[in-house]
Amino acid sequence: MSQEGAPLVAVEALEKAFVLPGRRFFAAPEMLKAVNDVSLSIMPGEVLGLVGESGSGKTTLGRCILRLIEPTAGRVLFAGNDVTHLSRRNLRGVRRGMQPIFQDPFGSLNPRMTVGRILATPLMIHEPSMPRRRRRERVAEALNLVGLPADAAERFPHEFSGGQRQRIGIARALILQPRFVVADEPVSALDVSVQAQIVNLLEQLRTRFGLAMLFVSHDLAVVGHISDRTAVMYLGRVVELGPAATVIRSPAHPYTEALLSAVPVIRSGAAKRIVLSGEMPSPVNPPSGCAFRTRCPYAVAACAAERPSLSQRDAGHYTACLRDDLTLRGA
Repeated sequence: MSQEGAPLVAVEALEKAFVLPGRRFFAAPEMLKAVNDVSLSIMPGEVLGLVGESGSGKTTLGRCILRLIEPTAGRVLFAGNDVTHLSRRNLRGVRRGMQPIFQDPFGSLNPRMTVGRILATPLMIHEPSMPRRRRRERVAEALNLVGLPADAAERFPHEFSGGQRQRIGIARALILQPRFVVADEPVSALDVSVQAQIVNLLEQLRTRFGLAMLFVSHDLAVVGHISDRTAVMYLGRVVELGPAATVIRSPAHPYTEALLSAVPVIRSGAAKRIVLSGEMPSPVNPPSGCAFRTRCPYAVAACAAERPSLSQRDAGHYTACLRDDLTLRGA
């Protein structure tokens, strides 16, 4: 995907901090920075994969971009317009162009509403003058788009399998014909056989409609399959960013190397998995310098003294690591 032209979505120095109550009476509240100084861009029609362990800030970043939660600092630009501080009234007009696909295909659907009602609700909000007959036609078109029959509109979410429910969630996201979608781990709650179907469906829809997408996942294999570029997050920060094929074949950050080693490989003589020591540090009290240094097998004394910034290693390939002398193992 070429990076020429203006991005559809631009994130500039975005931060999200949550205030936690003090652990003791009268103690000062603590600040948890779930997203810390993140900047990235997504071009029209591009899929940016966002990968990292649970707790790395991926979902929070996606929700801040959509303004489902409010950023603490930084800016989000959509189609060149700053949407960070828009009022709820003005944000409504932008929302139809930016839609989410949630991780839980059952919890994100109202169990008391039929599928037809669920899909028609966005149209009732954003196009209230649309005739009822036309709304039913649009609902049928959306169901057909994701491979479900038109009579699915008369049924309730509990009458469908997990994969079918996720198709309904995708149909709801696309019924307003958005330009950008945040897919928040859309296949992690599904069986492996169904995951491939949903990923292939998203690829087909992306190609057909020129959708830009932020694809959030903890699985680098899935991200590498669907994305044009990949961003790797650790403890609220992007530690590596580049073309998907480059990041997977020639990782520049030790954390990316460890994630790649965890991808299952069915062949003899496969490289040994890199097992990171300890747990991810608390974002309330992160380590000094490089946040990954407490688990990094290549850490040196300088890693504790200086926090590396995201710098270019090769064309379009950026990493936040002081050890530019490393040759890391790719997939």
